[in-house]
Amino acid sequence: MTAPSDSAKGAAATSWIDARMPPRTRPWLRLARADRPAGFWLLMWPCWWSAALAAPGWPDPALLALFAAGAVVMRAAGCVVNDIADREFDARVERTKSRPLASGEASVSGALVFLAVLLACGLAILVQLDRAAVLVGAGSLVLVGLYPFMKRITHWPQLFLGLTFNWGALVGWAAVTGDLAPAPLLLYAGCVCWTVGYDTIYAHQDKADDIRIGVKSTALLFGGWTKPLVALLYVLFLAGAAAAGFAAGLAWPFHLALSVVAAHLAWQVATVDLDSPASCSGRFASNVQAGALLFAAIVLGRVVS
Repeated sequence: MTAPSDSAKGAAATSWIDARMPPRTRPWLRLARADRPAGFWLLMWPCWWSAALAAPGWPDPALLALFAAGAVVMRAAGCVVNDIADREFDARVERTKSRPLASGEASVSGALVFLAVLLACGLAILVQLDRAAVLVGAGSLVLVGLYPFMKRITHWPQLFLGLTFNWGALVGWAAVTGDLAPAPLLLYAGCVCWTVGYDTIYAHQDKADDIRIGVKSTALLFGGWTKPLVALLYVLFLAGAAAAGFAAGLAWPFHLALSVVAAHLAWQVATVDLDSPASCSGRFASNVQAGALLFAAIVLGRVVS
């Protein structure tokens, strides 16, 4: 799976990868977005939320560690899939033209080998989970393969990203309970709305290039309605999270703490400058903090209950 991960100005030439890592490893680390951690966190949080939601008390640290490792590996794999599919588009966009495949720094054949290694690591992590979680996790593979091509055929690639990127909201619950229930389904639906919202903000960085090369996005679809529509998507996310918490029997502190998440999301919408790539990138990345706040709210609600 993948999510947006480059800064507004493209890959930084002075990142820790270039400063500290051997030259032969640098293209592959950049291909995996190792210096752009926001995507890893955004992939991990739905897993952690769901696992905490299903836990009888404190969430299992070993399970959270497995989900963290899986998020690192599968986010990297998603980036490789995305960059293989988009290498010609990326070469024509200012923010992405320095990506290893777009710039020719890495080969497609090498990327395919790298992808195979990452997927093998991901499978090794997945099979450590409950059988039900393995089966649920395997269900995401079709979405992983489809997502990179959606921007060619629909203005809703962000919806497909949301469906793909938040699958962990189902896997986390299944890993704890061995089945699915209304709570993770409600959480998943809310998370999809969250991703469409934050990725629409992110996509405003590239709107001029996207129009020029014919790539579609919700940023272009929403246009001047972006702020109210993202606000609506965030409200739906909060509603899904609240309903999931109610269905899972979380205590009142969860719902109180959820108001802090709501305030953070409201700040994003109110302060983002959709014509400033730096502002869009910054508000997108701030969803990492929103995820941490929601995780704390779920754990608090579960422990008190």
